[in-house]
Amino acid sequence: MATSTILWGGFILLVVIMLAVDLGMNRKSHRVSFKEALGWSILWVGLALAFNVGIYFVLGQQKALEFLTGYLIEKSLSVDNLFVFIMIFTVFGVRGELQARVLKWGILGALIMRVVFIFLGAELLERFQWLFYIFGAVLIYTASKMAFGASEEMDPDKNLMVRLARKVLPMTRKIRGDWFFTRRLGLWVASPLFMVLLVVESSDLVFALDSIPAIFAITLDPFIVLTSNVFAIMGLRALYFLLAEVMGMFAYLKYGISFILAFVGIKMILIMLGVHIPIAISLGVIVLSLVVAMGLSLLANRMGYANRVSGEIP
Repeated sequence: MATSTILWGGFILLVVIMLAVDLGMNRKSHRVSFKEALGWSILWVGLALAFNVGIYFVLGQQKALEFLTGYLIEKSLSVDNLFVFIMIFTVFGVRGELQARVLKWGILGALIMRVVFIFLGAELLERFQWLFYIFGAVLIYTASKMAFGASEEMDPDKNLMVRLARKVLPMTRKIRGDWFFTRRLGLWVASPLFMVLLVVESSDLVFALDSIPAIFAITLDPFIVLTSNVFAIMGLRALYFLLAEVMGMFAYLKYGISFILAFVGIKMILIMLGVHIPIAISLGVIVLSLVVAMGLSLLANRMGYANRVSGEIP
């Protein structure tokens, strides 16, 4: 009990401190440079790995493997969400410095949603184990849709939260400044930037419904599920600016991520059939899937570049 309390206390203290530092250093909207994004990404990954080492020494190898596997699952799945963020910002015409502001508050909202979903999901799975079949099937369906479905165009007018907000909130026609709300003629009015935040939050809500069941195939321990999710999400903003310029280089990454989703979905169903895939094997499958997908993407880019060069030679 004391060990659990120490870990929970250390985790909460670390997140509060890092949130305070992150929010304090990013109070003013500014364009996040590649160097800054790289620094924050290294910091967040380093903190996650250091926390994983702490779990290893306090809770043992099994829990450490569960955390690392869960962290890699959530981190890899979050990359797919970054493509959605890019689409949202492109549709709304949001500049780089304003993207950082939207992501900052969007990720805070995502953290709150994750806490609710994780504890609710863990409780439901403990009480109704047949939900493993449902969650597994949902993950397999999502994987097939991601791999073989056509990409959909982002249409803000079809977003339920945006439609509801437009009905109840007066809104300016253009984004002016970095505010979400301001007073005009004695009335509170919303900026289109607030609509962007709503779309980001709603997309993360859908993303959470896919990603959280995935980690329940690894463990039902709320501490491992929550901490691995939080560490993956906290570094999402830095990862966005780190990868935004090079995402086009990883054309096959979505297939690697979809394979991971399908694997985890099958693992959830197998659990109900009495077949348990060891955590070490799950971790190996996830890492190998990502490495192969990125390797094939880089190889395809290199071959495409070589073909273009050779095509230019008379």
